Amino acid sequence: MDNRLDEASSPYLKQHADNPVAWQQWDEESLALAEERDVPIFLSIGYAACHWCHVMEDESFSDPDIAEQLNENFVPIKVDREERPDVDSVYMTVCQLVRGNGGWPLSVWLTPEGKPFHVGTYFPPEQKQGTPAFGQVLDGIAESWNDPEEREEMEDRAEQWTDAVSGELEDTPETPGEAPDAEFVDSAASAAVRGADREHGGWGRGQKFPQPGRVHLLLRAFDRTGRNEYREVATEALDAMVSGGLYDHVGGGFHRYCVDREWTVPHFEKMLYDNAEIPRALLAGYQLTGAERYAEAVRGTFTFVQRELTHPDGGFYSTLDAESEDEDGEREEGVFYVWTPETVEKSIEDDTDAAIFRDRYGVTEAGNFENGTTVLTESASIEELAERHERTPGEIRDRLERARKQAFDARSERPRPPRDEKVLAGWNGLMISAFAEGALTLDSEYAAAAEDALTFCMDRLWDTEERRLNRRLKDDDVGIQGYLEDYAFLGRGALDTYQATGDVAFLEFALELGRVIRDAFYDDSEGTLYFTPVDGESLVARPQELTDTSTPSSTGVAVQLLTALAHVAPEEGFNEIAETVVETHASKLDSDPLSHASLALAADDRAVGALELTVAADHLPESWRTSLSERYLPTRFLTIRPPAEDGVEQWVDTLGLEEVPPIWANREACDGEPTVYACRSFTCSPPQHDMDAALEWAEDL
Repeated sequence: MDNRLDEASSPYLKQHADNPVAWQQWDEESLALAEERDVPIFLSIGYAACHWCHVMEDESFSDPDIAEQLNENFVPIKVDREERPDVDSVYMTVCQLVRGNGGWPLSVWLTPEGKPFHVGTYFPPEQKQGTPAFGQVLDGIAESWNDPEEREEMEDRAEQWTDAVSGELEDTPETPGEAPDAEFVDSAASAAVRGADREHGGWGRGQKFPQPGRVHLLLRAFDRTGRNEYREVATEALDAMVSGGLYDHVGGGFHRYCVDREWTVPHFEKMLYDNAEIPRALLAGYQLTGAERYAEAVRGTFTFVQRELTHPDGGFYSTLDAESEDEDGEREEGVFYVWTPETVEKSIEDDTDAAIFRDRYGVTEAGNFENGTTVLTESASIEELAERHERTPGEIRDRLERARKQAFDARSERPRPPRDEKVLAGWNGLMISAFAEGALTLDSEYAAAAEDALTFCMDRLWDTEERRLNRRLKDDDVGIQGYLEDYAFLGRGALDTYQATGDVAFLEFALELGRVIRDAFYDDSEGTLYFTPVDGESLVARPQELTDTSTPSSTGVAVQLLTALAHVAPEEGFNEIAETVVETHASKLDSDPLSHASLALAADDRAVGALELTVAADHLPESWRTSLSERYLPTRFLTIRPPAEDGVEQWVDTLGLEEVPPIWANREACDGEPTVYACRSFTCSPPQHDMDAALEWAEDL
């Protein structure tokens, strides 16, 4: 049995290709090998930017003695959770059910049939704080497996755990509930307020994770009810994210999460999905409040993504690692991002600029991180700095920007964090949506990034003949059958790009992805959407993804997508599927809306109905884009159709529709000028040549 990871495309798997452990990939060959040898499987799940995954590799998987134990008594299998979220979902659910928590690296011991009987996360090389040494765990399991009585107990436990995880992931309520009404968002926002940290922003009293779905719920509820508390809690969370250590104040972009209540020290990996979903929440906050700092953080993040996470041909890479090399060549977490007074002074030419930079971002001799280093956080306001340094606020801003650029140039000379260069369809969809929304809210030029990435995914990941979306591209290797999140996230990205550009090809692609969701992921007998397609690999459970985790719920985004597509293709059953899924899971939404934020937002879309803005024109006039950018319209569906009816008929043929949909029918351009129709709940404005006039009319609905 040899290490097979040199055959893998995943950068995470390749990191383990030189381990003395005879790692296998998750496939039929490996499962058959375990059955042939009659030994358990040791399944290790992680991802390239995972700090503790690196630690366990250094401590255990590089150890020849540990490797001998694993190779002799187990079939060791490595899985990249970013490539195989289905496998991760099943066994992480087991971990959470058994232990009450989870994390990565995820360590699971399975029967040769893939049924789990022992589970944990990180194991140290020596016993520590009640956690047994990894070698001890391996010895104990191997001995028990070879004892007939103890093995029978393990196999019984595997059956019980498999039944439990199947029930947790697959089952749906016997009786559907009633879909939430328009008042539901108010109760969801009230729950968000009750759990909020009003002192430091966000949610929780320990580690702080970005929760963009909750921010969207609060902003919607404020817009509808006028309760200032909803707006305050939302902006407190956004302010904490853009001012604290979660945001990279020198290079732009957001880290994964913060390890402390005050949002000071992050886990330093940068994930594509965070740098898509946080900007979308910031754009909504900017439209509602007009706070320029939110727009600045979005621009900085988009610049970071375009500079450091963009494939030369247009798609987006996955992650930047938390670790990089220090001056001694040792890998350390965060070393690329932290500062000392000395490194600031060496990097910034003007002494006054350096002093202002240090004061602004709290760089001190004591530091706030390891070894006297400082994670940059906004520690003084522009006004405070102006008074302290006897300068005008405008001069302070100019000096800070000059200092930031010099600090960025100096930091660029440091060893860089490794980049995971696989392109994932679903994560690209999230980023495409963010750029498309940025094009409508900040600058129309952002549409090009959305178009390029979407075209890249259509060309490289979509199989037109098979009507199949591949999840992953790495170099020239394309593979892994797409999951619900890939179809839903990329479908929403395509629809958002159509709204930003009016290009019917993107609407056509969104419709195709919606049709596959309907045909391959929807189970009519259960009234739900599953995470894996009906013809996908059979695991011990077929998971649903109803809750938001580090990414939005794929079910929630799929319901949003299908609801929107139903405006264009009402005869294709999208609306009925979306309604059924919401009704099936109504009890979960009622009991815990915050854990199901994306599905709650999708349910709210359906409860209040879309604000349809039908534009009959060759393209969206720039002044109309400006009008849209200045208004918070969370349920807006912007559809751009050809100005004349013959053009619409061509679109109907292109899209494979049976007839002209009501959203386009009899809504042609008038007087040879771009024309907009605003509609909600089957009530429409007269044709308008002014977007502001149409939106003002809609406000009275």
